[in-house]
Amino acid sequence: MSQDPWLQNYDATCRLAQEVAENIHERNRQQRTGGNPAKINMTLRASLQKLKQNISQLREGLLRISSSRRIMQSEADRRQNLIDDLLTREKQLNATFKGDATEPEPTRSTLMSGGTAASGGSANPWLVNESEETKGLTFGEIKQQHQRIIQAQDAGLDALAAVISRQKIMGQDIGNELDEHNEIIDDLAQLVDTTDSRIRNETRRVKLVETKSASCGMLVVIILLLIAIVVIGVWPM
Repeated sequence: MSQDPWLQNYDATCRLAQEVAENIHERNRQQRTGGNPAKINMTLRASLQKLKQNISQLREGLLRISSSRRIMQSEADRRQNLIDDLLTREKQLNATFKGDATEPEPTRSTLMSGGTAASGGSANPWLVNESEETKGLTFGEIKQQHQRIIQAQDAGLDALAAVISRQKIMGQDIGNELDEHNEIIDDLAQLVDTTDSRIRNETRRVKLVETKSASCGMLVVIILLLIAIVVIGVWPM
């Protein structure tokens, strides 16, 4: 997987800052030995301006990728800390270039300068505020560490995307089943309405038959009584 463009720009900015620090160191050496630092001063002014522009571009790039959710919030915070460190170092370099600050005492930066302090020269002014995780690592190893972090984040995002995809499919299946159940319920409701209407019709018919049956029964009784009266009337005593 190719490296994140933002990290590539960050690495280039770090290298530019290192070059500025080394040039300031060389400019100061020339001043102490009576040399003419005019040419290197022009280079330093252009490099410091370029460094400022690069940091601004890093800030804008981080804002874009964080707002589009292309990186996790923890990674965005880590990169913001890297930018803050670069801003602090850029201010230190400007102050050292203008003579408002002296070159720092020898630290790990002497290793980055190629051991000039050990050979009797002044210390490199480039101070590196490192975390415990990166102490003792070379620049290439730090890049590899960043790549591993990004790869792990990409793997986590891929796994999350797969889970979301499965949940989406499950949601669609559940939605389809609900639609089928709703259709069945609608059919049942229609069937119940039809059955209820038939029951009401049959009930009216039964009541009508019962009414007619009762009327017929009374008529038969009346006829039988009339016949009985007539028979009794004409029967000889």
